[in-house]
Amino acid sequence: MNRRNTIQGALVLEAVRRLQCHATADEVYAEVAREHPHISRATVYRNLNRLAERGEIRKLEVPGGADRFDHRCHDHCHVRCERCGRVFDVDMDYVPGLEQRIRDAHGFVFSGYDILFRGICPECREKTDACGQKPADDT
Repeated sequence: MNRRNTIQGALVLEAVRRLQCHATADEVYAEVAREHPHISRATVYRNLNRLAERGEIRKLEVPGGADRFDHRCHDHCHVRCERCGRVFDVDMDYVPGLEQRIRDAHGFVFSGYDILFRGICPECREKTDACGQKPADDT
């Protein structure tokens, strides 16, 4: 596998680290293109996937949404806001070996897991609902 470092790869890695927000490929492209307007979207996408394969960033596949790219590469869990779609880290202990506890009747050999919780972020909870009323405080 070609592991050479490129200027484009370094720009993409720097953008993901600077954003620190579980950015989509489009968000990373916009960040890189602000200072380097001639870089192509395909170059950014290719480098995001290459960096994820090399373990320099983490790719988070979001069901029903765009893949996200995380500057934190260690195993950890996430939560996705059901209203705005943003993804955040969850403050909880990662459970090593959880996939080995699964009783599987389908013949899978599990290699790992990603947990993506759902919820409403604090910012969206503060916004008014469609009727113009603030959501009830559910604390």
